[in-house]
Amino acid sequence: MATVSNLALFLVARLAISLYMPEAGAVKFNIRNQCGYTVWAAGLPGGGQQLNQGQTWTVNLPAGTQSGKFWGRTGCSFDARGRGSCKTGDCGGQLSCQATGAVPTTLAEYTLNGTSNQYFYDISLVNGFNVPLFITPTNTQCTAPACKADVNAVCPTELKVDGGCQSACTVFQTDQYCCRGTYVGNCHATNYSVVFKNQCPQAYSYAKDDDINVE
Repeated sequence: MATVSNLALFLVARLAISLYMPEAGAVKFNIRNQCGYTVWAAGLPGGGQQLNQGQTWTVNLPAGTQSGKFWGRTGCSFDARGRGSCKTGDCGGQLSCQATGAVPTTLAEYTLNGTSNQYFYDISLVNGFNVPLFITPTNTQCTAPACKADVNAVCPTELKVDGGCQSACTVFQTDQYCCRGTYVGNCHATNYSVVFKNQCPQAYSYAKDDDINVE
């Protein structure tokens, strides 16, 4: 997991998420869709917003926010009340997310004011993959983890769903693939997690994947 004092996240190829600290303890994310198609950005905390190409969504989080995640949703349709559904990343049929998105989702995760007041961030494919994602820190001395590959194109048949690639844990629900039970302290990469890792070496590919080349 990477650390940085100030960072910018880029989701879904060109859905840009920038983090600012305008006042003590408060944080602001500016999320801009630079894709050539509509993306329904989601954040927990934060909610959600439809973003057409070039549009920006500002997320203000109060002091005391410790951690959260952002992801992109695709193939969504909502009514005037913000009720509907998405093909990938759906969060209980709500435009403004109050729950984690349905798997599979590519996640950008962050922790604020962590150890030694550092900010931690990573890309996670532990819950599968739906869209490319990369993180660009505003501090150029920090590594920019990326998952720009189309994992869906090489997804094993047994993991495929419409618009995404599920994790082996989600599909098979075994202790080995989910790193639980007798595998908690002895969980290693599998043929399935290697598919994700080969495409996105800087992203977490399974629950105990700590060999991340991000600093």
